[in-house]
Amino acid sequence: MKVLVTGATGQLGYDVLKVLRARGIECRGAGRKEFDLTDPAAASNFITSYGPDAVVHCSAYTAVDKAEDNVELCRKVNVEGPRNIARACKGIGAKMLYLSTDYVFPGTGVAPYEVDDPTGPQSVYGATKLGGEEAVKELLERYFIVRISWVFGKSGNNFVKTMLRLGKEHDEVRVVDDQIGSPTYTADLAPLLCDMIETEKYGTYHATNEGTCSWAEFAAEIFRQAGVPAKVTPIPSGEYPTKAKRPFNSRMSKRSLDRAGFRRLPDWRDALERYLHEIS
Repeated sequence: MKVLVTGATGQLGYDVLKVLRARGIECRGAGRKEFDLTDPAAASNFITSYGPDAVVHCSAYTAVDKAEDNVELCRKVNVEGPRNIARACKGIGAKMLYLSTDYVFPGTGVAPYEVDDPTGPQSVYGATKLGGEEAVKELLERYFIVRISWVFGKSGNNFVKTMLRLGKEHDEVRVVDDQIGSPTYTADLAPLLCDMIETEKYGTYHATNEGTCSWAEFAAEIFRQAGVPAKVTPIPSGEYPTKAKRPFNSRMSKRSLDRAGFRRLPDWRDALERYLHEIS
């Protein structure tokens, strides 16, 4: 098997390549230097020349607030990019795995979202990620769409690293406590994605670490495990306004994984403990 991974230098792409290489699977990582995914000809030429059996598309425009002011760029990367890659995959008969997000849902209520629940993104970022999903579905039959949330990994910046920095700089850190979701450790997610592309179990999945928490609870656990003495003060979202609307409910059901026979990821607290050890 031969696999191409886009977004190779990002948090998830880094770990997907690490797992593929550990399994002895031929793979190649690609970023902006290799090809412009918003250019149909460039995407087609690069993917066709490499000739992968599967493409794991980790690359995305993820600056949620900046997206509100950079709508066209976000759309080109998150909608036209996946469309170009899906079209190239179709041309060579390759599978495609597209990483999506909890932001495709309206983020209301308290029930975990099922994979087939009505979507309703509340931000430019969420709308473009949903547009990417639709482009992949339109062009391919052999696809995996995997929705994730609250991602943290060794490569790149994330909430855990931000909290560790703030906890060292301040005695008190104010964090929102009315947005609920599940952290996702890329080192746990990557093996699942690699398992998927070796199967024919196509469709849409939700994959995060088990358990839920608020951002404030996540921060408090980071400080507890890391031995940081700073205090977390929970605040409502209204006291921390952002340009893009954040979902209050990011809970996602994992029944899709169960039905396909894929193993769920470990509890997020266990994942955090291993991550802190990894980066220490």
